[in-house]
Amino acid sequence: MKRILTIIVLVLLAHSLYAQDNNIKLGATYTGPMQQKQGGLYDYSDPETINMHVSVWGFVKYPGRYLVPIYTSVSDLLSYAGGPTDDSNLDDLRLYRVMEDSTQHLFSFNFNDLLWADKLEEQNRRIPKLQGSDLLVVPGEPRLYFKDWFRVGLSIFTAVISLALLILRLK
Repeated sequence: MKRILTIIVLVLLAHSLYAQDNNIKLGATYTGPMQQKQGGLYDYSDPETINMHVSVWGFVKYPGRYLVPIYTSVSDLLSYAGGPTDDSNLDDLRLYRVMEDSTQHLFSFNFNDLLWADKLEEQNRRIPKLQGSDLLVVPGEPRLYFKDWFRVGLSIFTAVISLALLILRLK
């Protein structure tokens, strides 16, 4: 009897955890039990105009696919994505586009001058306008700060000390 009761309870718990919630809207913040499983589809559409799907990959806070109005700029898209992370490399943003004739284009541009420069350089000012199915890639690499280097150094130091003590103990 206990086995049957246990199986029934497990089935009911599993059903309630994985049931589809009809109250979830695209782009809404989900706070349910499966929050970490939410996909990266965000809806910033404008019902008054044409909307398009674009994607953001790389070192931004919320990478994923976005439904945005046709007038959205690259800076707007970066804002929707939560902004670049500390590890991002904004001087080499890339916009990948597949044209109607199936040719592929890769636009590379510097976004750092918008943030830090006193004067915009002519060559870096040409940021392409977003089109449907564009893919914005924000490159970067993880950076190690002092606390990270200290943690690695301390781990190596303690391992060496432990080995030295073990060798001295065996003698």
